[in-house]
Amino acid sequence: MEALKPVLKKITEIEDLRRVAERKVPRMFYDYVDSGSWTETTYRSNETDFDRIKLRQRVLVDMDNRSLTTQMIGESVKMPVAIAPTGFTGMMWADGEIHAARAAEKFGVPFSLSTMSICSIEDVATHTSAPFWFQLYVMRDQDYMANLIQRAKDANCSALILTADLQVMGQRHKDIKNGLSAPPKPTLTNIINLMTKPQWCMNMLGTKRRSFGNIVGHAKGVKDLSSLSSWTEEQFDPRLSWDDVARIKDMWGGKLIVKGIMDPEDAIMAARSGADALVVSNHGGRQLDGAPSSISALSNIVQAVQAEDSDIEVWLDSGIRSGQDVLKAMALGAKGTMIGRAFLYGLGAYGEDGVRRALEILYKECDLSMAFCGHTDINKVKKDILIKGTYENLNVAHR
Repeated sequence: MEALKPVLKKITEIEDLRRVAERKVPRMFYDYVDSGSWTETTYRSNETDFDRIKLRQRVLVDMDNRSLTTQMIGESVKMPVAIAPTGFTGMMWADGEIHAARAAEKFGVPFSLSTMSICSIEDVATHTSAPFWFQLYVMRDQDYMANLIQRAKDANCSALILTADLQVMGQRHKDIKNGLSAPPKPTLTNIINLMTKPQWCMNMLGTKRRSFGNIVGHAKGVKDLSSLSSWTEEQFDPRLSWDDVARIKDMWGGKLIVKGIMDPEDAIMAARSGADALVVSNHGGRQLDGAPSSISALSNIVQAVQAEDSDIEVWLDSGIRSGQDVLKAMALGAKGTMIGRAFLYGLGAYGEDGVRRALEILYKECDLSMAFCGHTDINKVKKDILIKGTYENLNVAHR
């Protein structure tokens, strides 16, 4: 860790981490992270729509004693950011979920573990002390799903995230062309690519965690890696509906977060479902290409929830690459945000140190930008820090 510090001091933005990760991570896993579905129009707009929003600079105000501390579903967080659940995380860096969870715990933000993680629920629980959140994909195998929920309970997970926008999977061209698999198949193309990633290979040789830890050994009919791909394709349940949310909430018995809301009508349904938070998210542009950006959908969803007089918290995911993006989301009514690619770039670049650096970058950018906008408390940030005309109607035809 000490040897990395001089290098990390020169890492000043998330883009720096992305460039390093692109060099270090095998092509199929880097492309899995850094891509969207079909033409990737929505993937790109998630970022560019944030850029259209301009901040209102204020001067000669007291900028002392600033605080980004807030709460997300009753949990105190150092800043309004949680690490989102992402699949294949342990393929960006060996034991990646454990390293990311440790970085989040030390920094003071929540970590979320995906059903499609490489490290299992038990792996992460064994190597961390802070409660983490578990993300559930609803499967046709009801016994397996109930077992997943029980395992999350046994691991003292403090919230369950129900992903609502992956009943069927959007097509990601790069994954098909790369033959995405965990672990990589020993094809000539993969072998040649892996020869250029020596650190990644050495790290992977030091771990036994190279497949989907929450599935292999737990799901019926999945005893080896060759049957895993077909099982996941068959098991995602396209029949998932709002009627299932109450049932899952009862099974879980704790805090529930519904992720993947992009429409005010669905936001109202989420508010009425009894969920504690909803996440405005288009899955990072990885599902419905041509959908609006998450930030452009945020305001209307906040208004819909407020009209319901609901206590449900509205968070934002997809497109956050800077602390300014976090600040803009909070200004438009979000009570928290989630990051996926931003932490994955850090993980792929430098492991746990890289995730920590990503969080440090986001914190500093958000803190300083808030000060320049004349505020010292993230909980008091409102739309008045934004320039009028730059945030309304973002989902109108792009210029």
